[in-house]
Amino acid sequence: MTLYLNGHTYKYELEHLIKMFFPLIKLGIVYNETEGDGGAVVTTLTEEDEEYRLTVTVRYEGETISRMETVSRNRTDCSAECERVFGVLIYELLESLTGTSPKWGILTGIRPVKLVSARLENGEPDERIVQEFERDYKVKPQKTKLLLETAKVERSVVSRRAENDFSLYIAIPFCPTRCQYCSFVSHSVEQAKKLIPDYLLTLRHEIRETGKIAAELGLKLKTVYFGGGTPTVLRAEQLAELFDEVRECFDLSNCVEYTVEAGRADTITAKKLAAIQNAGATRISINPQSFEDDVLEEIGRKHTAAQVIDCYHMARELGFDNINMDFIAGLKGDTLDGFKRTMETALALEPENITVHTLSVKRSSSLYQDAESLRMIRDNPTSAMVDYSQQVLEAAGYHPYYLYRQKNTLQNLENVGFCKPGYEGIYNIYIMEELQTILALGAGAVTKLVDQGSGLIERVFNYKFPYEYIGQFDEMLRRKEQVRTFYERKRLCADGAL
Repeated sequence: MTLYLNGHTYKYELEHLIKMFFPLIKLGIVYNETEGDGGAVVTTLTEEDEEYRLTVTVRYEGETISRMETVSRNRTDCSAECERVFGVLIYELLESLTGTSPKWGILTGIRPVKLVSARLENGEPDERIVQEFERDYKVKPQKTKLLLETAKVERSVVSRRAENDFSLYIAIPFCPTRCQYCSFVSHSVEQAKKLIPDYLLTLRHEIRETGKIAAELGLKLKTVYFGGGTPTVLRAEQLAELFDEVRECFDLSNCVEYTVEAGRADTITAKKLAAIQNAGATRISINPQSFEDDVLEEIGRKHTAAQVIDCYHMARELGFDNINMDFIAGLKGDTLDGFKRTMETALALEPENITVHTLSVKRSSSLYQDAESLRMIRDNPTSAMVDYSQQVLEAAGYHPYYLYRQKNTLQNLENVGFCKPGYEGIYNIYIMEELQTILALGAGAVTKLVDQGSGLIERVFNYKFPYEYIGQFDEMLRRKEQVRTFYERKRLCADGAL
């Protein structure tokens, strides 16, 4: 399949829209050339007196169909409208030819909730938002409803944030084994065990230096998130040392949420949970992904569903009263009945948070290289799994509180965090909706600096791999100076000096 762009450069959105219909294909891109043979989506923009003429022609499996629309050149949003119209034309033509109707319409972005939140902030009524998303963006009613519900829950959380608040993310990029679908910068302990002591020494140094910067700038820490990888791959003593470093270097008196991903059952012990509890953590994740043992084995997990349940009960007995559990719809070897059993088991446990991800096939995962596995997961009833999870979770009293989408997700679906009322994961909302500065530490971490007034966002990247992070730490500290520069410039702007 080839995408032809004639007279315009709306590549990004149109490319990703086509991949919704043809996941994992290699899409060729050609500018301003006569189309050749084979499957193609030909998009052409030409100028008329007071309007642009937009034409889309699709060739697919021996059929060729075309459509044309016009956009006034006098519109203030002319460029955005041209992009939207191209998207609608492509969507409708491919829908007709393939018989596929992606539920998110022409929306390709990671954060669709932001679009709804902005409209709610502007006072737009629900009815107008629904009409716009379903008519102008081709979003199916089920997904529009999900967006509205999520945006409204988020508003009650984000209304409590202040300008100088920030969150702290700490990355532990090690796992006991690498799962088949994983694309994160994480390393199995067997491969990287020798790096862990030096990594932790370096990480503690970064914690100290970042704590100094936050204190000098008068920033107030609101949430802490230890993620990975799998933080509990570390020994209890190593975890305790990191937690103590955070306590010594940051003022936790304003912290309202402290999350640690306990993660995989084959890494969780009572001693590690006690260390997490002693740190003052208010929320943990115990992530089964599935309660079907054959599915766990297929994806490379070295634990059983029963072990996960044992870890969950152990955490409850130790007093943890805010637990999240992650699941993935569309895993290799799973079935709709198996996924339903997983959801039923999860609901019987009654965790405060249940997050349902849709399997995303990333190029850097081992799954992407396995042609037979790819064939199997394409046939999965993933959409039915996602629909079922949302139906039973809402019926059980959980509501959606954050939502995001990823590239190469099966059937163009989404990831949604559900929770019991009052147990919204605050950090998850902040990071996904880009509403608050996140100071991120460790290998692969990305600091996100957010000016809430202007909406300006700047990013500071740490080195991806642990050996780079350790070996080039001086450069890492130099980059952290961008945090000071960002806030100093922001204050000068507020004072009218810039």
